[in-house]
Amino acid sequence: MKTIYRISFTLALLLCISLGAQAQSGYSTGIGLRGGIASGLTIKHFIQSDAAIEGIISTGFKYRGTVVTVLYEKHAQAFNADGLLWYYGLGGHVGFYNGHDYYDRDHKHYDDNVVGLGIDGIIGLEYYIKDIPFTIGADIKPYLNIPVGGGFWDTALHVRYVF
Repeated sequence: MKTIYRISFTLALLLCISLGAQAQSGYSTGIGLRGGIASGLTIKHFIQSDAAIEGIISTGFKYRGTVVTVLYEKHAQAFNADGLLWYYGLGGHVGFYNGHDYYDRDHKHYDDNVVGLGIDGIIGLEYYIKDIPFTIGADIKPYLNIPVGGGFWDTALHVRYVF
């Protein structure tokens, strides 16, 4: 639990000390919910007009546990439409799992707690609704877990309040 607090504090500190640049879409920070295979809380903060840092705290259906993900994302206007952005990026995650939710029954660490590390990618599309100030979007987030390897991907929809 201390590790989760430390990671959350570090993420909050990075968001607070970064420059308050506004993105091409017109907002600087968004906080909301991400629903998909891994669902949870998402926070995005623009550090440049076309670059953002996104933090995701989630839990998943396949590997039950808590996962903290941090991504660096590049943004660009999509389809020449005002408020519509596509984005892509890279990052990493750390996950905290019970061994019986993570490993097969015959694995020697089946009864242990597991800390999993990994790398993540993301590609998505986001629309900023200026009148209510919210964004809605969809993304695909491939990731690779280090302890057992293997590649997986997560698709999700998100809604964020922006300011």
